Amino acid sequence: METFLTIAFWVALAGVFIILALGIVNLARGDANQASRSNQLMRMRVLVQFIAIILLVLLGIVTGAISFG
Repeated sequence: METFLTIAFWVALAGVFIILALGIVNLARGDANQASRSNQLMRMRVLVQFIAIILLVLLGIVTGAISFG
């Protein structure tokens, strides 16, 4: 379980980086859909960041770094 969570966390982190890079590249574009695309990329980035944080917390619980007692 720990290995799966670790891999899933790094994949989510890579996804955040890729979406962030796409957002920065999108800022340089000047077409009519740029604003809409930026908004969509920002929403996607926030969702993937949320997933990465949840995975990180779960990883902390599984490894014993976070305890509730």
